[in-house]
Amino acid sequence: MNKINIIYRPETKEDYYQSEYVTQKAFWNLYVPGCSEHYLVHKLRDHPNYIKELTLLAVDEGKVVGLIMYTTSYIEGEKEKYPCITFGPLCVDPMYQKRGIGKELLKQSFEKARKMGFSRIVIFGEPHYYPKLGFRTCEEYGITIPDGQNFPAFMCYELVPNAFNGIKGKFYES
Repeated sequence: MNKINIIYRPETKEDYYQSEYVTQKAFWNLYVPGCSEHYLVHKLRDHPNYIKELTLLAVDEGKVVGLIMYTTSYIEGEKEKYPCITFGPLCVDPMYQKRGIGKELLKQSFEKARKMGFSRIVIFGEPHYYPKLGFRTCEEYGITIPDGQNFPAFMCYELVPNAFNGIKGKFYES
């Protein structure tokens, strides 16, 4: 497998099995024995906060080799709620990693999210990876999880410049 020709496209029902399988392969034994992320992919599609239009696949010769999915979320400030989106899982088949596929899934889905009117993203992600792509810790903006805690994996990204300016509060994911 030297040369690859990745096509990025929306997910269809016919892709569901492959999408869940690539997620399982990408997360299997990564953080804990086994994984449950593939089940999350399966359940997410029926959730009311799921944003189907932002799900994007990376496909090589008909095989799903990468996936990104999004849900709506919000930050609750003192006087109002600020909408944002959250992605996850973002995964790439281990045989295809380190080839820029994950970055391209992010890039293309970010462009589409901007066009759909979204301005901010909050995630729980790999703190050694996402800052290289422009993510910053939520602590820098005064955003915490509901119990007031913060940690390096809790990060945010501005789809629109200054989207987090003046926003402080607690983050609630889907």
